[in-house]
Amino acid sequence: MDKQRLVQTAQALVAEGKGILAADESGGTIKRRFDSINVESTEDSRRNYREMLFRTAGVNEFISGVILFDETIRQDGADGTPMVKVLTDQGIIPGIKVDKGTVPLPEAQDELVTEGLDGLRDRLKEYNELGAGFTKWRAVIKISDDTPTPYGLATNAHALARFAALSQEAGLVPIVEPEILRDGDHDIDRCFEVTEETLWEVFDQLAQQKVLLEGMLLKPSMVISGGSAAKRAGPKEVAERTIECFKRTLPASVPGVVFLSGGEPDDSVTANLNALNQQAADAKAPWEFSFSFGRSLQGAPLAAWAGKAENIEAAALAFYTRAKLTGAARKGAA
Repeated sequence: MDKQRLVQTAQALVAEGKGILAADESGGTIKRRFDSINVESTEDSRRNYREMLFRTAGVNEFISGVILFDETIRQDGADGTPMVKVLTDQGIIPGIKVDKGTVPLPEAQDELVTEGLDGLRDRLKEYNELGAGFTKWRAVIKISDDTPTPYGLATNAHALARFAALSQEAGLVPIVEPEILRDGDHDIDRCFEVTEETLWEVFDQLAQQKVLLEGMLLKPSMVISGGSAAKRAGPKEVAERTIECFKRTLPASVPGVVFLSGGEPDDSVTANLNALNQQAADAKAPWEFSFSFGRSLQGAPLAAWAGKAENIEAAALAFYTRAKLTGAARKGAA
């Protein structure tokens, strides 16, 4: 393990004003996205769309890294340039999603566990050779009257920690993603409670697996009200409660937090990120508050593109605009 390289990469991913584009949609997910604009999901159409994003002029001012899907890290652009090189030539760090999705957790009601640990060491070695600098693994935590259970939290946290340890062994920075779903009518207090429980368990497991905290990033949900809550907390309260929760659970040695958007509306998630960065200094938060957004960055350019080559310029402008706005929120200046 090259500790210095891990630390440098982790810090570069949360550089000032920058964050991560999540372009790691699985085959099923990107098909649904393309269905929404009446475009067939083929290897060429997926490449054309993602290449448009990656080649957007000036976007490296706001994007430090891109999470790729297995197909994309192996693809060449239309001119034969490897997609990885398209990114690295702009100073953008390529990353790779390495989990294999969720399945029902045995002997549990309505809880999921993420698969992908089998054969992971060999896959990580190959991804390193293909040019990846970091990895990502997502666990899914659902809030309900009966979930999460200690069993569900422990099982998912253990898998996250095993992934992180193996990634660092391979020289890759792990992005640890315990996503607490926004689905439900719970209030922000309930989200705080579950987030606190989740992060305590995750960092306990990371310690047991001897993960270098300075060489990893956390990709959590913000502490927010449920999506169908009768009264939803505003950005100021979201920022206050999120920072309060992190102060209880998140070691100061972790260099940064790259928040997921989690299906929140674009304006809402940007306002929340902006409020977090505005409050970070006064709250003496020791972490960089950045982003790792998929839908929030891609919704506008996907609609503008609509699968047509003549729309590439308009789609790239839409992407640049969303990235610039999100980069501003990353600095608390949106």
